[in-house]
Amino acid sequence: MRRKIRQAGVGLLALVLGVPVGLASAAGPRTPARAAPAPPGFTQQVVLSGLTLPTKLAFSPDGRVFVAQKNGVIKVFDGLSDRTPTVFADLRAQVYDLEDLGLIGLALAPNFPADPYVYVSYSYDGVIGGGAPTYHDTCAVVGNCRSSARVSRLRADGDTMTGAEQVLLHDWCTQIDSHSIGDLGFGPDGALYVTGGDGASATFTDYGQAGNPTNPCGDPPAPVGGALTPPTSEGGALRAQDLRTPGDPTGLSGTLVRVDPSTGAALPDNPLAASAEANTRRIVAYGLRNAYRWTFRPGTGEIWAADVGWRTWEEVNRITNPAAGPVRNYGWPCYEGNAPQHGYNAANLTLCESLYTAPAGTVTPPYYTYAHTQTVATEDGCRTGGSSPTGMAFYPAGGGSYPRAYAGALFFADYSRNCIWAMRAGADGLPDPGSIVPFSSTAAGPVDLEIGPDRDLYYVDLVGGTVRRFHYSSGNQPPTARIAATPLEGNAPLPVSFDAAGSTDPDPGEILNYQWDFTDDGTYDATGVTVAHTYPAVGTYTARLRVTDLAGLVDTATVRVLVGTNAPVPVITKPLTGTTWSVGQTIYYAGTATDPQDGTLPASALSWHLANRHCTDLDSCHTHVMRDASGVRGGSFLGPDHEYPSYLELTLTATDSDGLSASTTLRLDPKTVEISLVSNPVGLRLNLDGIDYTTPATTRAIVGSTTTLSAPVQQPTVGVTYEFENWSDGGARTHVVVAPARPTTYTATFVSNTYCADNFGYTCATVPNRPLVRADQTVLPLTGDDAVTQVPLPFPVRFYGQTYASAWVDVDGRLSFLPPVRASGANGPLPDEAAPNAALYPFWDDLVVRADSSIRTAVLGTVPDRRFVVEWRNIGLYGSSSARITFEAVLTERGEITFNYADLTASKPRELGDSATVGIENAPGTVALVRSLDTASLGNNRAIVFTPPG
Repeated sequence: MRRKIRQAGVGLLALVLGVPVGLASAAGPRTPARAAPAPPGFTQQVVLSGLTLPTKLAFSPDGRVFVAQKNGVIKVFDGLSDRTPTVFADLRAQVYDLEDLGLIGLALAPNFPADPYVYVSYSYDGVIGGGAPTYHDTCAVVGNCRSSARVSRLRADGDTMTGAEQVLLHDWCTQIDSHSIGDLGFGPDGALYVTGGDGASATFTDYGQAGNPTNPCGDPPAPVGGALTPPTSEGGALRAQDLRTPGDPTGLSGTLVRVDPSTGAALPDNPLAASAEANTRRIVAYGLRNAYRWTFRPGTGEIWAADVGWRTWEEVNRITNPAAGPVRNYGWPCYEGNAPQHGYNAANLTLCESLYTAPAGTVTPPYYTYAHTQTVATEDGCRTGGSSPTGMAFYPAGGGSYPRAYAGALFFADYSRNCIWAMRAGADGLPDPGSIVPFSSTAAGPVDLEIGPDRDLYYVDLVGGTVRRFHYSSGNQPPTARIAATPLEGNAPLPVSFDAAGSTDPDPGEILNYQWDFTDDGTYDATGVTVAHTYPAVGTYTARLRVTDLAGLVDTATVRVLVGTNAPVPVITKPLTGTTWSVGQTIYYAGTATDPQDGTLPASALSWHLANRHCTDLDSCHTHVMRDASGVRGGSFLGPDHEYPSYLELTLTATDSDGLSASTTLRLDPKTVEISLVSNPVGLRLNLDGIDYTTPATTRAIVGSTTTLSAPVQQPTVGVTYEFENWSDGGARTHVVVAPARPTTYTATFVSNTYCADNFGYTCATVPNRPLVRADQTVLPLTGDDAVTQVPLPFPVRFYGQTYASAWVDVDGRLSFLPPVRASGANGPLPDEAAPNAALYPFWDDLVVRADSSIRTAVLGTVPDRRFVVEWRNIGLYGSSSARITFEAVLTERGEITFNYADLTASKPRELGDSATVGIENAPGTVALVRSLDTASLGNNRAIVFTPPG
């Protein structure tokens, strides 16, 4: 059984799968890929390019465009035609740019630029209240880098920031490189709203158990360094439920807050403004996993949030009136979608269990959900599997050039699927989940959707470093420019032939005009479909084609021509092709580059990019940025703690003195191991990292990765209810396992706590928490193997309708009321007419009395409640010199018989009875009540009680 994987968040370029090392961009910097057409009448256009991992877009009323980059740099463009942006602010020293962390949110004051503030939300490279940079965008030990997040405002002076950053909020403790901070924006009430993620692992069921020191955020009930265990844990993803635990300071993880944009304080009319706790006053919704993007529905105070799910479901949540309340709980991590989340449900956590039994309405369900396996809209052309909603925007209900069908529609995007859909408005004006239509199945890494001043839909393309627009025209459609050139490089003088025949126009019979600018200097040098130009001197040139239709609509395309110069050749020398890695392993990398003109390039010409490719299958992967390094020939990184299937891609880019660059990429696959899950009895459900498996099952994990095993307290089946007893590795019912280097099986043993009976009338039941009673009065003369002795009974024992005054006890775990009995180590099924009969079988197996073993009896209690105890103490198992178990049979005057056990080792199935018979049998050997046969179902201090009829 293969584990299904999904993961939320932001990533980088989805590179080609496979090895060996290949070259890319040999002719210079990568040109943004053209997107496929949108619905009829729509064109998708690149309006801004040359960005480095852009995450967020903001339009200024004065025509400027602000773009945030993940690394902490904010750029401002004079307009959509500006090709040379200005750096507004550089927050790289403060921003923790590691994997999914970074600068995520950007917003302008409502009356900007008169109110000259730019607001940002970002992961902070340090702890709450600490200094930055602490980690310098790295983490020396995977999962051990406690960090935080900030919301700040920056004062604008023209196109640049002036003065110091004003920190409004500093919270969101996290140790995992995901889900730290979300979006921010202004409501119609002028308040500043901010979302934050849970700061927990996206790999395993995280209740705060990981890290060194453990519990680095100091989540209750343990201090920093203390152990968090179910059911009382309140750490990890449970931080999203912190508002329900008033006994400790409230954190902002997994919440939506409403604050004063000048101070960061809670507004006095917030629903919880009367609270004595500052963060509690700020919160207006909670129970969110990673509300990465959200938006207000125009004309209302409603917030619509895209909350990234985990294993199964993605959510669109409607927060109807956050300013007025009530403060709604959206259920994470106890719920995912509309149902309990399997991993956190299986962990039996108090914070979740209390929600499961709470009155209806305690948890607010999502407005809309879609499963990872689900097609969102019929024939949308989008792949399924990995999913992560990462963009939300409402189209205006009136005005704009889009068709009327989009009026009031909610556009939402999915980064993992590279898709955008429109949930069209219903008769009540609300988005209708039954009216979702595909909009684009080829959106390039969308991580933000915005409606521009022109009322066109824009999105931020993290993958290609661009901002793109969907424009609609009901009449004439613009052309699409395509350019071909031969040759693209050579010695001077270099004649080049250009061809625009690949250009198209969607309007039938349209006549196009072609203009050529051979040196991209703004002057058009020739016209026509095919032209030629000779470049006389050495250099790097950009040729531009401008295609215009009769109505004046335009599109352009460019191509680079290299004259007398060539791109460099980078080579990765470390690690070697085929190198594999495990979690936490140090991997050293190194490389060089040569250039035909410059020779060996210096370290300053080299840059490195490391990405984690996270897949649902070999054909469906998305990317998490791990780290970038520039100006070095090499370095090292640690194998990440991530789910399988995933792998690393290490890219070396070299840039020569002419600005030409080339890249080479090395794929690094992880070392993996099979993890098998078994239950005893088979066929029960177990949970590994949030996924339910029916046993037996096998999955694959990266060696050294953190996983969480959970077994339910009880599992009802047809006619039987099983109770959890133990794990074979000795761990708690829910516990962390580090994936070992060798294939390993983890067995969960359950015992039946169900009424059972035979046709004579005896019944049996399993009774937990009943300790073994020690017999310390008489040691029987039994030694070695295959020995038996007779003992008198202190009171008449009634058994299967007959009364006995003595019994025979043998080494092999049996007590018989009929003589003679010779011990035999080979157990068997019951009933069996062969001797022994009229017998008790607390643990019939091939046993042996070792030097430290004994078989004992005692008489306890007084008439009429006397008990006769026969104890096999520290008895050995034949074939093992070290194994020892203790068990007993207790007979009462009232006819009840009890078997009990101690010193059983959970990781050793034989000690739990997998080669033993446990039960009782009548004198003829024709009727028996068998509790187990060759089944590892016994447990310490778990009594088996046989009750006679009447």
